[in-house]
Amino acid sequence: MAVCALGALAVFGYSQGWIGGSGSPAGTSIASSAPGSEPAAGDDPIRPLFDGRRSGVEVQGTGVVSRILPDDDQGSRHQKFLLTTPGGVSILIAHNIDIAPRLDGLAVGDRVGFLGDYEWSDKGGTVHWTHHDPSGQHQNGWLSWKGRTFS
Repeated sequence: MAVCALGALAVFGYSQGWIGGSGSPAGTSIASSAPGSEPAAGDDPIRPLFDGRRSGVEVQGTGVVSRILPDDDQGSRHQKFLLTTPGGVSILIAHNIDIAPRLDGLAVGDRVGFLGDYEWSDKGGTVHWTHHDPSGQHQNGWLSWKGRTFS
């Protein structure tokens, strides 16, 4: 899957999971900025989710790496890092590296695009499911970095 522009942002909300296993979320709303442009704070799909304390929402957006964290090696291994979104929310990215490739060489200041599930926390929240689903039951997620897509 190619990512056309990291500037494009979309939020897909659902209230009761996936409909009929089709891979499509119920209820879709989209907010976007011009392709190729830097997202403005008002274009941040995470900000309203954080402010509304919402969880279980598939979200697509971008952020700048603010901190690299140690991998989580308990159970499925996850590469972990913090992104700051255009609206100033700090989110944890938990990327399953048993399923998808690691972003080797990721550094503070890098811009990363993402598609995954958002879970609210008072610290900003977590985005996970940033990989394909080997069982085909969940919407595929991804990370986009330096012109490559990791799924």
